[in-house]
Amino acid sequence: MAEARVTLAAVAGAHGIGGEVRLKLFAQGVDSLKRHQVFHADGRVLTLKSVKPGGVGAIARFAEISDRGAAEALRGTLLTVPRSALPPLADGEYYHADLIGLPCEGPDGTALGMVVAVENFGAGDLLEIEKPGGKRGLIPFRAGVADLAGGKVVADPDFLA
Repeated sequence: MAEARVTLAAVAGAHGIGGEVRLKLFAQGVDSLKRHQVFHADGRVLTLKSVKPGGVGAIARFAEISDRGAAEALRGTLLTVPRSALPPLADGEYYHADLIGLPCEGPDGTALGMVVAVENFGAGDLLEIEKPGGKRGLIPFRAGVADLAGGKVVADPDFLA
C-alpha cells in the first residue's frame, strides 16, 4: 500500500519569465516548504531550488522548470510530500490530513458521520462532517464541542443538527 501524501501547496500560476511559480499554501508558511527538497506533482518529482514569501502565498523555483511556459503548465498542480516527511507533533497537535476520514460519533457512541474536510476561516478549525445520508455540516473543533479521542472525533450532536 502506498504511503499517504499530504498536500502542502498548489501552483497558482507563473511568476515572471524565468520559470518561477506562485503558490497557494496549505501549510503554515514558507518555512514549512523549506523543510522539503522534493515534491511530488501529478506523477513527477520537482526539486525545490528556492522559495520566498510572495503576496498571500509564496514564489518558488524548481530545478526542472526553466521558463514561463513550463511554469504556466503547472497551474493547478498540487505539491505533495509523504506523510512520514512531516515533522513530529507535540501533544495536542494534529495535522489536518490526519483528521480527514475519521469517524465522528456522539458521546454515547452514536454514529454522526465522517470528517471530510478541515476549514479555517480565521477563528479556529472547523470540521466538515458528512452525515449518514450525505448531508454535510460544520462543527467547531474545540474542546467540549468536538474532541479527538481514540482515533475518532467525539462531537456534541446538537452542533450538527
